[in-house]
Parts: sequence; C-alpha cells; structure tokens
Amino acid sequence: MGTPVLKLIILDRDGVINHDSSEFIKSPAEWLPIAGSLEAIARLNQAGYRVVVASNQSGIARELFDMTILNAIHQKMHALAQQVGASIDAIFFCPHAAKDLCDCRKPKPGMFHEISQRYKVSLKGVPTIGDSLRDLQAGYESGCAPFLVLTGKGDKTREDGGLPPGTQVFPDLAATVNHLLKTAPPAPQAVNL
Repeated sequence: MGTPVLKLIILDRDGVINHDSSEFIKSPAEWLPIAGSLEAIARLNQAGYRVVVASNQSGIARELFDMTILNAIHQKMHALAQQVGASIDAIFFCPHAAKDLCDCRKPKPGMFHEISQRYKVSLKGVPTIGDSLRDLQAGYESGCAPFLVLTGKGDKTREDGGLPPGTQVFPDLAATVNHLLKTAPPAPQAVNL
C-alpha cells in the first residue's frame, strides 16, 4: 500500500478567515471570523486537507502588540474553529516590518519555503488563498495555485489588477472551498471483495 498523498492548503489569515482592519488586529476581541470561514475549514478537514495559515504580522515589529497577544489571538481562532469541528494544522507568520527586508514577509516566499520544508512536500499545485496581491505572489512563486477572495482587501486587489497567471477569484473562503471540493478528484473508495 502506498504512502497517502498529503493534501495541503495555505490560507492567509486577515481578510480570509477573519475580518481585516486597517488598524491591525491587536487583541483577541478584535479577531472576528468572517461568516462561514471556519465552517469552510471544517469541510476542508473532512475532505482530508491539512490547513496551514501563512500571515504577515508586522504589528509585532511596529510594537502594536507582542507575542503574548498574538498567541492569545491564535488561541481564540483555534478555539472557535474547534467549536465547528475545524482544525488549523499550523500557523506560520512573519513578525517583521517591510523595512526589515526579511525573506519571510509576503510577497517574498520565505514562509512558503518553510511550509514546504516542514511538511516535506513540493507546493506545486497546492491551493493558496489570499485577499491581497502579496499573498498570491508569494504562493505563486512557490508553485501554489492562487485563489483570490473578495473579502478583506480582495475587491481592491482585483480592481488593481496584476494578479498572477491562473488566479481564480471567489466571493469568500466558503465559495472557494465549495469550488475546490467539487473539482477535487474523488477519494479512493474501499472495495469489498
């Protein structure tokens, strides 16, 4: 029997899973899920996907919040996800500001390379879902299939153009997941002999 193929999907956080804010999400109280997003993650889990988050969090470098607050925000996200049967496998984040010129801040692909190494998989064709051009660019450069959602900054991102080739556009995470699960190849069925 062969090794099962890892089904991975990479999501941006702010504007995809939760409502975004131009003032940053600086506390657990400010972290509010977009309607249907956590349920969409649960459907991905049920279809065998491991859901990973890759998120720029420059609020740390800007001293708007610290690691304790970021951890508390993520604890809230995990707790609310679990209430609807959803599981987020891992959260990768870049704590740097743009001026730091790091390799992990999207649109650079450093976080995606780290995900590839952690899971020991190629990201070729792995869906990545974001609401900003830099989300899609980082994923595309890593071989991912880019999906733009129109929540968060998505409408403006679509208007501004310049999307990576092959980017598919959907109203929100739930609609994207509906599409992915409809077009995914059927899971192998057990055969009674």
